[in-house]
Amino acid sequence: MKLNANISMLFQEFVFFERFKAAAKHGFKGVEFLFPYDFDKNKIQEHLETHALQLVLFNMPPGDWKNGERGMACNPKKVAEFQDSVGLAIEYATFLNCSKLHCMAGIKPTQIDTITLNETYKNNLRFAAREAKKKNITVLIEAINFYDMPNFFLNSSTTALNIIRDLNEPNLMFQYDIYHMQIMEGNLANTIKNNIESIGHFQLADNPGRHEPGTGEINYTYILELIRSLEYDGWVGCEYIPKNTTESSLAGIRPFL
Repeated sequence: MKLNANISMLFQEFVFFERFKAAAKHGFKGVEFLFPYDFDKNKIQEHLETHALQLVLFNMPPGDWKNGERGMACNPKKVAEFQDSVGLAIEYATFLNCSKLHCMAGIKPTQIDTITLNETYKNNLRFAAREAKKKNITVLIEAINFYDMPNFFLNSSTTALNIIRDLNEPNLMFQYDIYHMQIMEGNLANTIKNNIESIGHFQLADNPGRHEPGTGEINYTYILELIRSLEYDGWVGCEYIPKNTTESSLAGIRPFL
């Protein structure tokens, strides 16, 4: 089992670059974060190397995050901007030796029909996957619950997996967020077992509250042992909001580190 720390959410007791040291100190061998684009690539690489950490994952540029954009892939008005963002993400990923990029579907724009949104999303994913493949990078898509992120385009594992199968790009996979899928559909164990070959990354948090495992309704001892038993060799990202401090939140997952 390879658990990595999402340092956009964990170790917020520290400024961003100090979180690499904190993650390594507490036993993590890998990290992920939302976005690197406001930081110097060289400085990120320096902290990864200093603390012997692998950068597992980050997101492609989301558009205007401060004004509510959560990705551009479904938006037919932003195809050119999306394609430029793919190039920027690949540039960072190649420099930082990161082999996985999450492509956020985005908030559904108003007054555009579902067929057009679907076609745009698929075309953009095909473009992203083919560009990323040139650098041996996997593109991930994630279904997100519509309570936390209203009007997000992609909400279910079935829809995500059908899109992956329809496009049939070898480096396009599913980012299975256990927290989001518990809220949207439940049936976690069967979904994971039946689709493990299409899952390129897991993320975890408990529900309700999006806090650490053991604070809510999800049986993480069972789920993590299930993932281990399926011989999944990728990473599981700890993308949760610590209920108190990050250090105290690690007690329940420390046996898996």
